[in-house]
Amino acid sequence: MGHKEKAKERKDKRLQEISLLRTIPYADHQRWWSKETIAVVTGGNRGIGFEISRQLADHGVTVILTSRDASVGVESIKVLQEGGLQDVACHQLDLLDPSSISEFGDWLKENYGGLDILVNNAGVNFNFGSNNSVEHANLVIETNYFGTKRMIEAMIPLMKPSSAGGRIVNVSSRLGRLNGKRNRLENEELKEKLSNIETLTEELIDDMVATFLKQVEDGTWKSGGWPPTFTDYSMSKLAVNAYTRFMAHKLSERPDGEKIFINSYCPGWVKTALTGYAGSVSVEDGADSGVWLSLLPDQAITGKFFAERREINF
Repeated sequence: MGHKEKAKERKDKRLQEISLLRTIPYADHQRWWSKETIAVVTGGNRGIGFEISRQLADHGVTVILTSRDASVGVESIKVLQEGGLQDVACHQLDLLDPSSISEFGDWLKENYGGLDILVNNAGVNFNFGSNNSVEHANLVIETNYFGTKRMIEAMIPLMKPSSAGGRIVNVSSRLGRLNGKRNRLENEELKEKLSNIETLTEELIDDMVATFLKQVEDGTWKSGGWPPTFTDYSMSKLAVNAYTRFMAHKLSERPDGEKIFINSYCPGWVKTALTGYAGSVSVEDGADSGVWLSLLPDQAITGKFFAERREINF
């Protein structure tokens, strides 16, 4: 059996284990949440976001799923309600529009008093198969990175104080790893700066994506040492993973009772619209680690990157 076959066998076995783990209910002493616990899931109207919303609601959390198209969001919660999940709501949200985020925050505070869990799932990708066009690079970076960042910045002041701590989960990708065997940055100086949590800054991450987009604009991006596969999407997720680590370090200074834990995870190549339904992972398995991270009991895990419920090297 070759290396690829062995790796696939290990992954399939892990996914089987996870499917089994999902059938085991949380014990009472593990459940820090109740139906008063509010979870916001961006892009929750379909795919992984919808499944994360469904699983969280099934665990007894009140879920607010957001959708760019308000009518699609309404239809999505109808499906959940028809499945017996009543503590669900929806609201229009466009991550590209700061006023939409602000309006959502005002509505959330007025109607729910804030939130406990934020799952940043909304994202776009325009490359399928072996395509690697950067035609839509600005939109991909603006949505996947800056949209996620705007949402985090807007929601942190609305996070409700609790002994369990607030939870932020960023749906990301292995394609955005610094230390993957493939698809990594070739710029060693930049890699070193992004690796050092003590000197990692928001400005460094923003400058990185700005440099990439400038090279896309002037046609020199292929010689820039950027990830060679799904380059614009990979860059957006590299920025998300780095920002997750930066924010974890920043938020670690908050006092007890106001802690916020933030992590990112890769759902795998899931069969959704984002992959052109060409993925190899079911939507249930793809959502699993996001739900698991959202509900981690009494564990101050933050600034980490996960896949299949296991921490992996960023």
